[in-house]
Amino acid sequence: MARPKTIRVMISSRCSDKIAFKGGEVELSEVRRCVKDELEKATFLGSQLLEVWINEDAPPEEGSLDSWDACLKQVDESDTLIVLYNGNAGWAAADANVGICHAELERAISKAPAKVRLIEIEEKTKDTASRHKRFQVYVARLSRFRGATAKTGAEVIDRTKQAVREAVADLARLGVREAKKGKYHLGEALDWSRLDFASRKHAVEEVVCASLGAASKDRTLVRKIARTNVFLRVHAVPDAFSTTEARDMVGLPFLKDHQWLDAMNVADGNTYGPIHVIAVHKTVGESQARKLLGHPDIVLVNAPFGYYLADRAQHVQVLLVANCRDATSTRYAIQRCLEWIEQSGEDAIIAERAKKRKKIIELVARQIE
Repeated sequence: MARPKTIRVMISSRCSDKIAFKGGEVELSEVRRCVKDELEKATFLGSQLLEVWINEDAPPEEGSLDSWDACLKQVDESDTLIVLYNGNAGWAAADANVGICHAELERAISKAPAKVRLIEIEEKTKDTASRHKRFQVYVARLSRFRGATAKTGAEVIDRTKQAVREAVADLARLGVREAKKGKYHLGEALDWSRLDFASRKHAVEEVVCASLGAASKDRTLVRKIARTNVFLRVHAVPDAFSTTEARDMVGLPFLKDHQWLDAMNVADGNTYGPIHVIAVHKTVGESQARKLLGHPDIVLVNAPFGYYLADRAQHVQVLLVANCRDATSTRYAIQRCLEWIEQSGEDAIIAERAKKRKKIIELVARQIE
C-alpha cells in the first residue's frame, strides 16, 4: 500500500536562544523538537498528515549542498513555513551578511507568501549585531504577517499548532481555487470564451468591480490604500493583450485622467488618483506591459497577479491583472493584487503617487480650460 501523502511543515528560528519552558529555561531547540512531536502525532482519518522539518533532526544533505543551501531547499519544498521570531537573524558568515533566519523568511515571502506563518516571541534577542537590526526592520515591514505572540515554550507549541491548523485549511481552499481556475475549456471559462468582445469585456469588468467593492456605472470606485482614499478606474481587455482589437477597446485611458477630477471631488475632496485597473482575459507579457505607458523607463513589478506599472515623472499607475478567464479566476487575481499591495509595503508609495497624479491632472485641466 502506498504511503499516504503528507503536508510538509518547516520550522524556522534561532536554535540556541533561551526561552522559559517546563519551569526552567531551555534552548529553543528543545521546544522545536516538542513542536515536531506534537504535530507529527496528530492524525487525520487514522493517518499521519504532517511531516515536520527542523534542522536538528535533518539527515545530512548531498555533498553539493552546504547547510545554507540545504535550509533554503527545505523552504522551497515546504508547504507551510512557521517562523518563530525573536529578532535574531541567525547564523551568518559575517555580520555584514544576511542571517539564515532572515534568508529563509525572505525566500518564502518572495516565492509563496501565503504559506508563511509568523509567531512572535515576546522575549527578544539582546544581540545588537547589525544583521539582527536589518532582520528586525525587514519583519517590521511585513506587519501583515505578525499574528500570534508567545512568551513561553508552551505558548510557542500552542500557537504553532493553531497556525498549522489554519494553514492546512488555507491550503485546502487554495487548492480548490486553483483547481477551479485551471481548466479553461469547461464551465464558466467556456461560457466566457463564447462571448463576443463587448460582452466579455462587460462580464470581466462586472466581476472586477464586485471584487474591489461597489462601483458606479462608469466603472469607478474609491478604495482605501494606506489610509488614503484612492480613485480607481476599472477596464477589461477581452482577449490576450497582444490582440490589437481587444487592447484598443481600452486604449490609453490615463490620457483622459483630467476628466475625472469632478468625480474625485464629488466622492471626497481628499480622494486621489486615478489608478487604472486593467483586467486582461488572457495573457500579457512584460514587453507589452512596458509599452503601455509609452516608454521603457518605468517602475514595472512582475507580481503574482500580473504587473504593476508606474511612471516616475507623470505618476500614472496601472494594475494589469492577467488571466481573468472566469469569475473565480478573476476574483482570485484581484485578491492577490490587493494582498500584494499590502504585503509588499508598496501601499504607502502607491498612495503618495496617487496624490502627485492628482496635482498633475489639476494643472492639465486648467490648461485645457
